[in-house]
Amino acid sequence: MLVSKQWLQQFVDVSQKTGEELADLITKSGIEVEGVEVRDADLNNIVVGHVLTKEKHPEADKLNVTTVDIGQEEPVQIVCGAPNIEAGQDVIVARVGARLPGIKIKRAKLRGVVSEGMICSLEELGFEKKYIREDEQAGIHTFREPVTPGQDVLELLGLHDEVLELGLTPNRSDCLSMYGVAHEVAGILNTTAVFPAIDVTEDEEKTKLAVTLESEECPFYAAREIQHVVIGESPLWLKNRLIANGIRPINNVVDVTNFVLLETGQPLHSFDAEKLGQQIVVRQAKAGESFQTLDEVERTLDPSMLVITDGEKPVALAGVMGGANTEVDATTTSIILESAYFAPTSVRKTSRVLGLRSDSSSRFEKGVDPRRVLLALDRAAALIAELAGGTVLAGTVQAGTLQLDDHLIEASVSYINHRLGMKIEGTVMKELLERLGLEVELSGDALTVSVPTRRQDLMIPADIAEEVARLYGYDALTSSLPQEASRGFLPKRNQHRRQIRRLLQGAGLSQAITYSLTSEQRAMQFNEQTDLHPVKLAMPISEARSTLRTSLIPGLLEVAQHNVARQHADLAYYELGSVYLQRDASLETLPIEQELVAGVAVGLAEQHRAHGTMVKTDFFVVKGIVETLAEAFNVKLTYEAAVIDSMHPGRTARVLMDGEAIGFVGQVHPALSKEQYGLKEVYVFELDAMKLHSKEPVVYQEMSRFPSMTRDIAIVLNQSVTASEVEQVIMQAAGPLLQHVTLFDVYTGDNVGENKKSFAFSLRYQNKERTLVDEEVTAAHEHVVTALTKAFDAELRT
Repeated sequence: MLVSKQWLQQFVDVSQKTGEELADLITKSGIEVEGVEVRDADLNNIVVGHVLTKEKHPEADKLNVTTVDIGQEEPVQIVCGAPNIEAGQDVIVARVGARLPGIKIKRAKLRGVVSEGMICSLEELGFEKKYIREDEQAGIHTFREPVTPGQDVLELLGLHDEVLELGLTPNRSDCLSMYGVAHEVAGILNTTAVFPAIDVTEDEEKTKLAVTLESEECPFYAAREIQHVVIGESPLWLKNRLIANGIRPINNVVDVTNFVLLETGQPLHSFDAEKLGQQIVVRQAKAGESFQTLDEVERTLDPSMLVITDGEKPVALAGVMGGANTEVDATTTSIILESAYFAPTSVRKTSRVLGLRSDSSSRFEKGVDPRRVLLALDRAAALIAELAGGTVLAGTVQAGTLQLDDHLIEASVSYINHRLGMKIEGTVMKELLERLGLEVELSGDALTVSVPTRRQDLMIPADIAEEVARLYGYDALTSSLPQEASRGFLPKRNQHRRQIRRLLQGAGLSQAITYSLTSEQRAMQFNEQTDLHPVKLAMPISEARSTLRTSLIPGLLEVAQHNVARQHADLAYYELGSVYLQRDASLETLPIEQELVAGVAVGLAEQHRAHGTMVKTDFFVVKGIVETLAEAFNVKLTYEAAVIDSMHPGRTARVLMDGEAIGFVGQVHPALSKEQYGLKEVYVFELDAMKLHSKEPVVYQEMSRFPSMTRDIAIVLNQSVTASEVEQVIMQAAGPLLQHVTLFDVYTGDNVGENKKSFAFSLRYQNKERTLVDEEVTAAHEHVVTALTKAFDAELRT
């Protein structure tokens, strides 16, 4: 919201404050002022000049030599190149010594002719082109109202002004008008705001306009009919007000509606009465109904949109924009002036669906003051009658009702002091609130506050406490330490996340953070749960980011693809993040948010150039990363062969903890990795991050002082037997002396027979209280061989 200090002065005396001082006071009271523009900062010594004569320059076809009366004893000679310069015009003259943005005017010779000043365009004074008349955009500005040579141009154009830009939060819609800002500033300065009296002179003839409401989204609609208007250019003072507030002047009728919008905060709209007719019906749009707005765009409507019609066809989008079919133009002689209260949600939805925002919609969707609906209508009618020569027909056509009752808030002095941590007297609170135009009753400790309709942000006692605090002054709030200090701590869930990140980074993986949205095709990849349903966005940015992910792996593969394409061939990334699992086919319930940890590895896992060794990433490298996590969190994991969509059918294992599947590890299916991601051989893992913790605390034991003994065993058994099954039998059979089992070789081939394979394990035995003897280890080892033979019909391989 732009606020002209010059305009604000008409309502509140701010003459003793500079723009910066006023901005500081407003900011300290709770509304941020984002900037202050001093409009005449780079301008001085600029006056009105009357062109007496104009002659062609003797040495230049495009230059003219003029004599100009600038209010001095003698006229001055100025060389001008503007194509629209003519004798008899009143123009802007920058005298010798004047300052323009980036220019200082000096006495000069142009092609041998002396020029004592410069005849200026508005653009040379810093105006944007959109504020300049089309016939003057390539030339100088001429005044069309009576002016006097030598008169201060900066005063005529309203440039002795400072403009404050307010950064309003959505709840402070009351300050989207000069009236609202005046109330606010009056409260800050402890003075009274004065508003103009409104007097509408009506004709004896009564309007025949009829208004019908057919939708609850418009609780009140009012209109006036004004005849015999003459469409023309607005007076200078009105254009100055609009330009200072960032609005382009159009014509006197449209400019008045925009002026009243800025002044009161109530949006208005004017229809050409002859194009509209004598009937207005407010209803919901029909499905597929089309309508061309003032910006000349054909728009297709739906039943959720509220429209103003002439009884048959739409003529305006309620609260958003008018229609081209009833636009006020140069031929208009009679107008219908609209002022209404539209439901904020209806305007907001129409604006969002059509992608169409306007000054009107931004105010309606935040809520306007119902008490200003008729006030703004009368204010605009009076101004149009004055500036466009219109005749206001008798009567205001109204339909519906307005809720004009004040809102009562029951608070107390003790409550407010407790909220603020201060001791402010009740009488002081009453005075502060009354400065804002609130009616307050103080009875002992009780405060009853009557809130006017313009302050829709004040709803509960906490809002009253905030009003007291900001007017009392945030600087005056006392500082105090909490009476009971408590130590901060990191929740266990966050500690767990931090430990996972540290472990994976220590294992050589870099963290990646990917989008929670992916394409519909990739959303269901790497997921063996068949009862899931994709959750799609209603209005996605793109198809590639249209669906909530159910796995972290597609995002990590995109990261790998991006880096490999840039010649980073050896990489390992992990991500700790949420996936969204929806089992309700109707999508009426929220999806389950599950936190997973996943990793991707491509290329070499290790490379020692000095030693000439390289370790290529394979299944066991990635499985080793998973085992690192398991060991750190004191959990026992087992693995079983798995067939998972998008994974290699022979190099994928399901990860189990206490018999429950918590994830998988393996190679991405070669066809998928190559066709969709451009990668050759990729290994991944994905685990339920929150299940990676032991129910038993980690117990540290003293290392044994006694030596261990190692025995290797190689057995031949059926292809269907898994290493984890064999390892489990070994651990049970060996007894307490066995400390560790390691699988170090798997072999299949002609030497072991058809449908057979060989496992080779290393078994480490140790007694923590004494030195082992060979006989003890041999006995335990024989138990292992016997158990394996019995369980799997295994044969020792020699």
